[in-house]
Amino acid sequence: AAATAGSGAGSGAAGSPEATGGSTGGGGWRRPHGPLQRYYGPSTAEAAEAPPDPTDINGPHFDPEVFMTKVRSECPLGQLLAREAALSREIRALDSDMQTLLYENYNKFISATDTIRKMKVDFRHMEAEMDDLAANMAAISASSARVSAALQDRHRRGAQLAGVQALLRKLQALVEVPGRLRRWAGTEPARALRCHARARAVLRHYRHLPSFRAIEDESHAIMAELAQRLRTRLRCETLDPKELTECVEMLLQLEEPAEELSEEFLSQAGARLEAELAALEAELPAADPSGTATTPPPPASDILDFVDRGSSAFVGTLCQLAGSYRALFGGDTGRLEPFAAALATRYFALLERRLALERGLGDTSLLVRALDRFHRRLRALLELLPAGADAAAALVARAARERVDRYLRALQTFFLGCLGDVRQALAAPRPPGKEGPGLPDLLATLAASVLGQLKAVLAYVQLFTARDVAFASLPYFKGEFCVTAVREGLVVAFVRWLCRTARGFADGPAERGAPAAPPALLLLLARLCLDYENSTISYILTLTDEQFPPQDSGPAVTPGPALCAEARAAAQRLLDHYVQVQGAAVAQMLRKSVETRDWLGTVEPRNVRAVMKRVVEDITAIDVQVGQLFEEGVRRAQSSDSSRRAFSVYSSSRAPGRYAPSYTPSAPMDTHLLSNIQKLFSERIDIFSPVEFNKVSVLTGIIKISLKTLLECVRLRTLGRFGLQQVQVDGHYLQLYLWRFASDERVVQGLLDEVAASAAHRCLDPVPMEHSVVELICERG
Repeated sequence: AAATAGSGAGSGAAGSPEATGGSTGGGGWRRPHGPLQRYYGPSTAEAAEAPPDPTDINGPHFDPEVFMTKVRSECPLGQLLAREAALSREIRALDSDMQTLLYENYNKFISATDTIRKMKVDFRHMEAEMDDLAANMAAISASSARVSAALQDRHRRGAQLAGVQALLRKLQALVEVPGRLRRWAGTEPARALRCHARARAVLRHYRHLPSFRAIEDESHAIMAELAQRLRTRLRCETLDPKELTECVEMLLQLEEPAEELSEEFLSQAGARLEAELAALEAELPAADPSGTATTPPPPASDILDFVDRGSSAFVGTLCQLAGSYRALFGGDTGRLEPFAAALATRYFALLERRLALERGLGDTSLLVRALDRFHRRLRALLELLPAGADAAAALVARAARERVDRYLRALQTFFLGCLGDVRQALAAPRPPGKEGPGLPDLLATLAASVLGQLKAVLAYVQLFTARDVAFASLPYFKGEFCVTAVREGLVVAFVRWLCRTARGFADGPAERGAPAAPPALLLLLARLCLDYENSTISYILTLTDEQFPPQDSGPAVTPGPALCAEARAAAQRLLDHYVQVQGAAVAQMLRKSVETRDWLGTVEPRNVRAVMKRVVEDITAIDVQVGQLFEEGVRRAQSSDSSRRAFSVYSSSRAPGRYAPSYTPSAPMDTHLLSNIQKLFSERIDIFSPVEFNKVSVLTGIIKISLKTLLECVRLRTLGRFGLQQVQVDGHYLQLYLWRFASDERVVQGLLDEVAASAAHRCLDPVPMEHSVVELICERG
């Protein structure tokens, strides 16, 4: 009221109470709510245009102290009394307006009766105070204090009125809640839930009042119907993960049991994920129920496409549903973890079945990319399911090991194919005048092909440990894969298998009907194994360690010297077998030539037998063959007359004087005794001793086997005079040519001497041929 009086004083006639009262004092029409409108001040546009005025009671910058100072300084006592009367009229008008407002909104103010009653009491008190103010306005200071208090009280009453209006708006909103819920429940359930959530606490607090209880009961009935519709929708099989999550979330907001909702959520999620797994399984060939081993048909799509579909469909849906479950039901993962683990295990099994179909080598980069995407996509799932990390890592590791094993088998197949090509080249007929590839060329081609294939395989396998591959950071691929799978399981295993395969041509008995390995192949494989021992194994292991560095604390590795020893042992066995095979071939000719001849009834020798010429030719061919792959070797210095040494049937036996001038007929001696004494002072010849890796040693071994066979065959024959002489001619012919192939000419001489001595012992009429005649026959032959 005082504020209205101040407004009249500060704004002149237009704002004076007389102007306002003039419109009502004559009994004319009075605009309703005028003081209320003046209390809430001018519009925003008017306030923006007017300058700040601390004496404007309706302005935002009103200051009571400044206003009172101005009134005391400008208005006399009479005007102050008039203002006081006008202020009383305004207060009564405000009271009347408030009563009118309350009457108009009586139904809405039913819960605000106490407040209104209190306001009336306050208004009566205010009237009493105004009466006291009129009586005590004799002094300017007392009047000014009461006017200031009235102004402050007017502001407070206005604030109370604004609160009442806000309360009315809230009451109106509560009354409209059931209608809004009914309208939105069918089309916009989320909006209906938000509306119900805002009104629920208030309705519960005032549910002791009948009107509020009725609103609450009606709202509950609507929400119960909505919950039933959501339950029906939750059981629909066409819900996607987002719709399923929204449906369960709304049911939780409706305070449905979380235990039941979690079961239904996992049930619906499991059905959808089962459908995703069934779609993946449909791409795989069905298992054979009979258990017979059949070759499955090739898959319709590649492994990368299969993993992409599995990751985007199954893994993506599982991660989304698992994240939604945790968001809906908090940290309760007692059901989620076994649920997700069972599904993930099935997915891993399907992926492993698909990986098993990658029987060929194909494109390794495609497999690595597929495993990389699988591992990356699975990271989100592993955050929710930590127990699946080991299974996922084991699956990737098994796939990598399987591919390495396939590469090992491919290397073995490739090596066997190269050996087949070599055998075909060795066995292919040669047109006259046209020679095929020599042993050095075949060896170089074989070694280069195998080494190149091994390097290519290492390059493919290295894709598993590339830096841009996510699973390469796993501990398995940093240590065990590099050592156990690649170095030991691929490189070392292949080298050992190569050595065993090569040695198998010498050790393993040939299958019935299977062709024996040609001697040239034995020689070539021996040289290959020797080259592996000298350089190739060291190079391969160094290359492997550079591309797949082992860890300091990793598993133990096979040392290079151990592999080299295996390769050398294989080379030694192959070379020994080569000597035995070639020696046996030559010995077979000699044995047949001895066994099929009539040594008692033979005629006087006029030529060297053809078999001896064939033996020299074969030994010469073997010399050329071995010289293509092995070094010459070291020979013991020959005597100056090795090629012209006199060969006598009694050079070793020291026959009695009838056949040698050094002995007299009166002093016969036992030739067996002389032979045994000679053996005591001669070097023992080991026929089957291991040969060295040079041409001379190999030829010496073959010659020893051949001549030893000749010796044993002669010991089993009974000879006549001409038979003995034929042996003498043949032995001299062999001496002329074979000594140059042996490492020590005394070996050839000693064996031929024993052949001659044995022939003399087995001869019925041991009369030797003159040496000059023997030489003449051999030179002519």
